[in-house]
Amino acid sequence: QVQLVESGGGLVKPGDSLQLSCAASGRTFSSYAMGWFRQVPGKEREFVASINWNGGITYYADAVKGRFTISRDNAKNTVYLQMNSLKPEDTAVYYCAADVDNWDYAGLYSPNYMDYWGKGTLVTVSS
Repeated sequence: QVQLVESGGGLVKPGDSLQLSCAASGRTFSSYAMGWFRQVPGKEREFVASINWNGGITYYADAVKGRFTISRDNAKNTVYLQMNSLKPEDTAVYYCAADVDNWDYAGLYSPNYMDYWGKGTLVTVSS
């Protein structure tokens, strides 16, 4: 079992930065890959970024590549999403998720592939 709790969402202006955190508990954090997803009401949940067990492999959706950075601190059982140059179209509920079947992988995940989810944190980008 893995429990995930996101934090760090809020209201920001276009061009601002924001860092999301996801605290994990339960299974040994360094034994699985992690991902960030986002969802706008009425739309499907979409992949944002993923990271392997030690941060050596990362992968990003084209929409956020060059602006967002995923990282993890296994000593703190936490994965982060640093979001820079935010745009109104980044407005969504952001979720972290765990893939406990893989530890040394980061790629374009389908939401259906992830094993555990947090409850999400809302990011609103508006002037």
